[in-house]
Amino acid sequence: MHFHSILFRTSEDGITPEACTTPACFRDLNLDQIIDTVIAGKKEYNLAPMFCTPLRDLDAIAYRQAVMRDLEDTSLCKLIAAFSANMTHMRRLLILSDKTYYHHSKVAWFFEAVSVYCEAVMGLATGLADAEPQSEGLCAFRSYLAAYADSAGFTALHAWVARLRTSLAGITYCLLIRDTSITVRPYEAERDYSAEVAQTFAKFQQGAVKDYRVALPVSTGMGHVEAGILDLVARLFPDIFGDLDAFAATNASFLDDTLRIFDQEVQFYLAYLAHIAVLRQAGLPFCYPELTDSEKAICCYDAFDLALAWSLHMSQAPIVLNDVAMTGPERILVVSGPNQGGKTTFARMVGQLHYLASLGCPVPGRTARLFLCDRIFTHFEQEERSTSLDGKLQDDLKRVHTILRQATPRSLIILNEIFTSTTLSDALTLGARVLDKIIALDALCVCVTFIDEWSRLGAQTVSLVSTVVPEDPTLRTFRVVRQPADGCSYAQSIAEKHRVTYDCLTERIPL
Repeated sequence: MHFHSILFRTSEDGITPEACTTPACFRDLNLDQIIDTVIAGKKEYNLAPMFCTPLRDLDAIAYRQAVMRDLEDTSLCKLIAAFSANMTHMRRLLILSDKTYYHHSKVAWFFEAVSVYCEAVMGLATGLADAEPQSEGLCAFRSYLAAYADSAGFTALHAWVARLRTSLAGITYCLLIRDTSITVRPYEAERDYSAEVAQTFAKFQQGAVKDYRVALPVSTGMGHVEAGILDLVARLFPDIFGDLDAFAATNASFLDDTLRIFDQEVQFYLAYLAHIAVLRQAGLPFCYPELTDSEKAICCYDAFDLALAWSLHMSQAPIVLNDVAMTGPERILVVSGPNQGGKTTFARMVGQLHYLASLGCPVPGRTARLFLCDRIFTHFEQEERSTSLDGKLQDDLKRVHTILRQATPRSLIILNEIFTSTTLSDALTLGARVLDKIIALDALCVCVTFIDEWSRLGAQTVSLVSTVVPEDPTLRTFRVVRQPADGCSYAQSIAEKHRVTYDCLTERIPL
């Protein structure tokens, strides 16, 4: 079975040049916060480009979903995590070898790195042989790894490591230290007095004693005295150290490139699964969405904004779940309701669902059916810049025009409070024309607004409203439900709660 990549099904897929630049929608949808949190503990793997490369093919997404499902098996996940830990250890040993000045120390660290690599390969090959992955990706990788571990090249490398380790373990020598000189000579079966010394001083021990021995960290390397001793030891055992030198020279390119790439790419899965595991333990649902590139009837039940959910979970605050659905000719969700009611969060949630689904990741929700978009366009309010000669309305028009020019029938467009800088009548007219063009384009859209009329443009528009507690309109439920827009902003209730109505103000400020 041919193995190409654990992340990409075919050689045509892969990290795109555009992945070096964060997609424009990331900031508006808080995807930058999500990805930064996911990859925070894995900076050495450079995972950001992987999360900035959405997939455009259903088979490619299914390939990745299957691998993700396999890795939800705890034992399999631990097996691969152990392999990655060994590979990380190997890289650190190679760095020590590269930075060390003394020749024999450099060769020794290199040998240790190769030894750890061999242990990592054999451990993973043995573990995967007993495992039962179901995904095409892991099954193909298991076959590749079994063939590699059984290859003549790796078998010879592994045997050479074992032979050298046995030889090095058999080295014994004596040090004679006198004033400032050190003599190294062969060990001649001299008597070991260490046990007698320890026994002699044992009678002076009273109760528990402090251990004053210092464990030197590996990163300290080797001093010039130690290096000098090692040079003399090498002269005593020229055959063994000659074999060690030959080992380093022969195996400079020991690392298999496919395994190196696998170790990096598999972190995409491990990092994301570790992130959502925390929220799953808190009771939040995640699911593998059904994806389509032809039907635009979408739905997701008990969904939530992943960035906000992580923040709320960290502060032990409750997390509200919402549903989203479009059927038949419906293409545009028009979300209205009071301020601070969760409208923008709902819009972000829809964008996050579709983007995470395009990565092949589980999405926040109990069950989901989503559309595979070619791009996600967002228009969220931006601060005016003093260097720009455009007014806010002109800037809005330019940005919306760019979106409509680039969008296709397979795009998702998220508009949040557009045309708020102009009069209501102008905003009503301009917004209606924009939505009419989106309807003609047949693209999917979420539009957050206070203008109720936009929800009644035709069969393609759906009215959603963020709700309040009926008994106390000042309290938000953060639930967004499908119902006709009621035009209520609840400003009077809020003003009464904070005692800033006309009557309350006149009581405190006599006219």
